[in-house]
Amino acid sequence: MDMLSNAALAGGLAWASGVRLYATVFLAGLLGRLGYVHLPPGLDMLSDNWVLIVSGVLMLGEFLADKIPAFDSVWDAIHTFIRIPAGTLLAWGVFKDASPAMQAAAVLLGGALVSSTHLAKSGTRALINTSPEPFSNWGASVSEDLTWAGMFYLMWQHPLALLVVLGLFVLLMLWLLPKIVRGLRALFRTLRKLFGAPEAEPMGRLPPP
Repeated sequence: MDMLSNAALAGGLAWASGVRLYATVFLAGLLGRLGYVHLPPGLDMLSDNWVLIVSGVLMLGEFLADKIPAFDSVWDAIHTFIRIPAGTLLAWGVFKDASPAMQAAAVLLGGALVSSTHLAKSGTRALINTSPEPFSNWGASVSEDLTWAGMFYLMWQHPLALLVVLGLFVLLMLWLLPKIVRGLRALFRTLRKLFGAPEAEPMGRLPPP
């Protein structure tokens, strides 16, 4: 694989892991196992029987959990500690046999991509879950499934196009993430008032006598 294909594979796997980690691991391993794609030596373990079985079972659980309003946010919160390290490791695995400098670059860029994707997904879904009806949640989940599938296709078939899309995604995240953070802060303030939690006193202000 040339540098362009490796960069697209590392970036694509990191991005996809932030949306559907277990589906990413399962499908990459299955395609490699069946010989439809060539996995770098650092990712050969994805085609192992046990990795395929475990990731396949977890993929089904992830698919169902993501369609349940409110529970999907709990699932996302737990997977903050799983998706980000796993997506970073997948990006590193693409360049396992490269120079230390290339490996470090893959870790940094892969970690940044999977973190951005995961935070955008989990933050958006948390805001969507403030709606009492489930249809917006289902629509968001199906949209994520389709986007994930499209990115997965570009990763293997059109690496240059994928890198362009990833560049546009980074620009979108620079614009979107501050808005998501503001929305989550407003949501937390509303929940605090709803459950009667007191507002924090500003620093330096003495409580009334």
